[in-house]
Amino acid sequence: MLVDAARPDAIDPDAPPLATISEYLGIRTNNVAEYTALLRALALAEELGGREATLLLDSLLIVQQLHGRWRVKDAKLAPLHAEARQRLRGFRRWSASHVPRAQNRAADRLCNEAIDRVLAGGPAVVVHRPPRAAAGGSPTG
Repeated sequence: MLVDAARPDAIDPDAPPLATISEYLGIRTNNVAEYTALLRALALAEELGGREATLLLDSLLIVQQLHGRWRVKDAKLAPLHAEARQRLRGFRRWSASHVPRAQNRAADRLCNEAIDRVLAGGPAVVVHRPPRAAAGGSPTG
């Protein structure tokens, strides 16, 4: 979930998102799922022209690994960590902070929506992007 950091309520867990990704990943470890979600969010932020990233993650492990405070010991996480660090180099500035899971309800909701959607026969991935401005400057869907 991406929130425009310029909004006064940007750090509010209930702030309306600028864009969201809801993706069914199948059976994965929590850490692999967390890194995958991070990579999808960074890619979408890049696509939307984001220049700075403030990451609020409920995975202390990933926060500490991104900052280089903890080593990446799990072989499954090493390539994901390397890709995340590479993507972060594309931002002018970035930070990563740990937040309690209770402050990440919207992300959990997107995960649960993906599971329910796939079980009902729907698509594995749904991405909501902001409307693009048309030639005349008015938004389009």
